[in-house]
Amino acid sequence: MKKLLYFFNFIFVMNLNAQERPKLVVGIVVDQMRMEYLYRFQNDFVENGFNRLINKGYVFHNAHFNYMPTYTAPGHASIYTGATPSVNGIIGNEWYNRATSKERYCTDDETVKTLGNGSKTEGEMSPKNLLSTTITDELRMGTNFKGKVIGMSLKDRGAILPAGHFANWAFWYSKTGAFISSTFYGDKLPEWVNDFNNQKNYLNYINQGWDLFKPEASYNESDPDDSPYEGKLYGVDKPVFPYDLKKIFDKNDAGILRATPFGNNILADFALKAIENEALGKDDDTDFLAISFSSTDYVGHILGPRSMELQDTYLRLDQTISDLLNYLDKNIGKDNYLLFLTADHACAENANFLKNNKLNVKNIEYKEISKAIKKFSTDTYNDDLVANYSNFNLYLNKDKIKEKALNYSIVEKSFIDFLMTQEHVKKVYNEDDIKNSNGNDFYLNMIYKGYDATQNGNLVILDKPGYIEYGATGTSHGTPYAYDTHVPLIFYGWNIPKGETHDHKVITQIAPTIAQKIKVPFPNGTEGKVLLEVLDK
Repeated sequence: MKKLLYFFNFIFVMNLNAQERPKLVVGIVVDQMRMEYLYRFQNDFVENGFNRLINKGYVFHNAHFNYMPTYTAPGHASIYTGATPSVNGIIGNEWYNRATSKERYCTDDETVKTLGNGSKTEGEMSPKNLLSTTITDELRMGTNFKGKVIGMSLKDRGAILPAGHFANWAFWYSKTGAFISSTFYGDKLPEWVNDFNNQKNYLNYINQGWDLFKPEASYNESDPDDSPYEGKLYGVDKPVFPYDLKKIFDKNDAGILRATPFGNNILADFALKAIENEALGKDDDTDFLAISFSSTDYVGHILGPRSMELQDTYLRLDQTISDLLNYLDKNIGKDNYLLFLTADHACAENANFLKNNKLNVKNIEYKEISKAIKKFSTDTYNDDLVANYSNFNLYLNKDKIKEKALNYSIVEKSFIDFLMTQEHVKKVYNEDDIKNSNGNDFYLNMIYKGYDATQNGNLVILDKPGYIEYGATGTSHGTPYAYDTHVPLIFYGWNIPKGETHDHKVITQIAPTIAQKIKVPFPNGTEGKVLLEVLDK
């Protein structure tokens, strides 16, 4: 009898140990999602999608990015490293690197090759420019590389940066309609990926076209169709439903799916195949699936945050989230997976929309800003002393300034004085301002956390609130203002209590919280500040 009791006690303890980690962690990033969308569209969401996460998970209503610039690549890198760009090195989607005097894309890697049916440049990608580890890296090491990590997105950066340095695979969508990867991850694509690509599922979505998902009356939270603040999707005559995607496809390529809700659909289809064929969540070694839904960003940029098209994209994504949760319940088990949902940045209101509603702001084309700065240089110094202007950074050509025997400090001050005369500029910070930040200037502190002294510019420009360096239609992002930093953050599933908080939280708390939750080391660049609310069962 004693032996039997010892045996059952041993089995009980072993089962407890097995539950110290979930079988699968699912990280969902929704590109360009404002927290406000969960409120504005909530009445039109189904019961088991976003509303299921809100009602049964833990909701952080006041979560923000804590740096500038708020772009896609820095967003994904910061979520998964728990570190800001000043530490993780991803200071933009692409940027001018003053150490090399060359443009750099965040995941460029000429040492690797494309895997799959994509162009040469589409697949020459890896995480080599990411300077710190991710929570997915720490999971790999924490399970002695037994736990699998797979990242996927329509965008290369949305797949590669979350998957980290030690991932089994990262996959992204090609303009050919196929999911591709690079030789950084392996010598050839898994057969299940080839099988999925060979089915050409993208054609099913293109052939069905894009019409409203729900009755038109459901879209009363958005502007009327054909609003003056909408851009034209792939040059259509008018931005109105229905969209003939077959006609658009015939003039372009399968990449058009990205700027429709169906880009999210095909990514979700691919995710289910990955779970099934890679046996994610099927053993006691925790796996991690990082999914980044990008169609929301493409639609938002082109058509804006108040378009019916954007709302339709979210209503369809809501159903996709519901289907994904139901699949996870059935195939992994309701109590066996841990899921979080957030965004890589939010977005501004369209500047002309604000202006027409009597807020004194405007949009300024990026090219016009660059042109004005260069004109000032040639008018003042009879030479172009500007190496580059991008991502709110002004790079001065120090070599040319030295050759002309000019005093750098005087030249720098002259550019600052000029920039301060520009309508959209709130303040200009130089390197010394940024390096000596003491945290008292809120926006300077945001710039400091997004600034890498070996890569960023000599001057960083802070625009006034509401001004946008973008075209007259659609929207963009990048500033340290709340409309760009305030994003959803919800935890759901394994050992997550139901609840909510309105306390201010920052995005770099996600990765160390997951690390504590699943008992692996912190990513090596994080400050290690955690979300205590979800650490208790």
